[in-house]
Amino acid sequence: MSETSTGASGASYAAAGVDIEAGDRAVELMKEWVRKARRPEVLGGLGGFAGLFDASALKRYERPLLASATDGVGTKVDIARQLGVYDTVGHDLVAMVMDDIVVCGAEPLFMTDYICVGKVHPERVAAIVKGIAEGCVLAGCALVGGETAEHPGLLGPDDFDLAGAGTGVVEADRVLGADRIRTGDAVIAMASSGLHSNGYSLVRHVLLNQAGLALDTRIEEFGRTLGEELLEPTKIYSLDCLALMRTTEVHAFSHVTGGGLAANLARVIPDDLHAVVDRSTWTPAPVFDLVGRTGPVERLELERTLNMGVGMIAIVPQESVDVALTTLADRGVDAWVAGEITERGDHDTGAALVGDYAG
Repeated sequence: MSETSTGASGASYAAAGVDIEAGDRAVELMKEWVRKARRPEVLGGLGGFAGLFDASALKRYERPLLASATDGVGTKVDIARQLGVYDTVGHDLVAMVMDDIVVCGAEPLFMTDYICVGKVHPERVAAIVKGIAEGCVLAGCALVGGETAEHPGLLGPDDFDLAGAGTGVVEADRVLGADRIRTGDAVIAMASSGLHSNGYSLVRHVLLNQAGLALDTRIEEFGRTLGEELLEPTKIYSLDCLALMRTTEVHAFSHVTGGGLAANLARVIPDDLHAVVDRSTWTPAPVFDLVGRTGPVERLELERTLNMGVGMIAIVPQESVDVALTTLADRGVDAWVAGEITERGDHDTGAALVGDYAG
């Protein structure tokens, strides 16, 4: 890279706020973690202009379809910045991308990341990549590359944001979705690990700005500090969903992210059917109640903003329920039958929550 000189004391990239040496140091620190997030199909190492993935591995498919998704972590990164904890949001990034990909039945293959910072602090960047690499291991995919961009003047020295994109593969005749769902199918809910990575603009406004709670405040209902609760990593369901597909029949998945449970579930329901989810089948974690009480935030607003304790939905035929629940339990996933698929009425909108939460 060359810069236009303006004399002996002329302009430079460093004077403009971009530290190339710090960027190089960050790359060296992150290499260890990227190596841990590999698959046999990955060629080469970190430092090239593009990541290479051996597509000949797809020859075992009769008609392979590539699935792609991209996402970010949102304003949860500001909690990480305030606490100086940078690795957990990497898990969030992988979950947001790869759990979208697995919804269609695809196996996650690889992902790339984009980290934007106001100033490169090599150890911080490496910690972020560490979390992304660990998340990739949990999702069964490879981290094949990424980009770290330094944006002085646009971001403060400690500010950062991150996003990622991923690719998966699924056999054409095994794609999951609305066309497989039938009346009487069971709606199986998989518990979330907490807020995941959605609704933090509301959560931050209510708890930090409005109520003035400090992140180091210990909350008895949580058994830990508010900051620790808010940084709880998003549950990565990819391998759990793939295991479910291997052991029994699955008609559809729904990843519960922004918009809440009902809205995301409705995205996979056919036009003539309706999903009914019974709130009484579970008790949301205390963090959801805290946000609701502190706001106060009405239940409808909470439910269309937060996951309310359900991070992933599987829709399976009734005869698959027992095997599905056993498979998930064996993998340490808290899951239960939360509802069923019915015929759609004149005023139904695809999915609805009914009843009151347990407890």
